[in-house]
Amino acid sequence: MQVRPIGEHRRRQVCAATEACLRRVAGICQHPFPAIDISFDLSGRAAGMYRVRQGRRCIRYNPYILARHFDDGLAETVPHEVAHYATDVLYGLGNIRPHGVEWKALMCALGATPRATASYDLTGIPVRRQQRFSYRCSCSTHRLSTQRHNRVHRGSAAYICRRCKTPLLFAG
Repeated sequence: MQVRPIGEHRRRQVCAATEACLRRVAGICQHPFPAIDISFDLSGRAAGMYRVRQGRRCIRYNPYILARHFDDGLAETVPHEVAHYATDVLYGLGNIRPHGVEWKALMCALGATPRATASYDLTGIPVRRQQRFSYRCSCSTHRLSTQRHNRVHRGSAAYICRRCKTPLLFAG
């Protein structure tokens, strides 16, 4: 059975929970945090995502996963994404690890579990599947995601085998 995305009422609840969590973080950190854009356009396996694009900060939620796991989304996904936003404002994304000690400390202060990913039952939820591309090194074949393949193709990244330490080359 196909899961339907959350409706307007639940979207308002998620927005209110995000704003409340942001106020709690401001009190914990003794730092004001400006309001952040919230959208419900995320698809795939992730329940939420904090993103900065062209200088604009945004929290994106997956309306299908929230429909199936609403209470957990409020308790875990909302603080998870707000903690990313807060650590970005406080420390800068390039200065800390995404799920590093600063983020974990803030998650604990919010009373949420400091884990990088959640395991949800995705039955009936539309998920996108990334294509994988074959790459070779001296010792084996590797399967790179579309995102990594595109980085190699653009010349903005190169990958090295962890075992033999030789560059991965596209196998076609």
